[in-house]
Amino acid sequence: MRRALWVAVAGALLLAACGGPVRRVSAPAASVQQLSVRSDGQWEVQLRLQNYSSVAMRFAAADLALAFDNGLAARLQPRPDLTIGPESADVVQATVTPTAAGRARLATALADGQGLSYTLTGTVEAAAEGGDSRRYDIKLASALSPVPGLAGVLR
Repeated sequence: MRRALWVAVAGALLLAACGGPVRRVSAPAASVQQLSVRSDGQWEVQLRLQNYSSVAMRFAAADLALAFDNGLAARLQPRPDLTIGPESADVVQATVTPTAAGRARLATALADGQGLSYTLTGTVEAAAEGGDSRRYDIKLASALSPVPGLAGVLR
């Protein structure tokens, strides 16, 4: 009887070990890592894409509204076609034309040497390895601060 119990327990443990690692797919995140004002008035935005899944995710596209306290500042629509490993992040660069209100608000913050709160809302399209692509909602409130020694750059 005891031997049968031990055999059953050992069999259950072997079956559990054969299951392999758990595939956990979590919603990704996006944030602005750096914003730089170019000499032509456009902005260079480094968008950080974060994969919280336990498997690699392929990021196909993003459609995000960047807003300051005075409204929409710019629309980010990169198409990175980038694979990000499990529980990792990477940066995608996008050149955008800011709205007049966004340009004015950023200029004021830079002139005053002040930080600037922002929101990022929209969607990111991504797919887990071997899975179908889907759109994930993004909603983030954060802040950027001027980088000492780098004119026109916030992080």
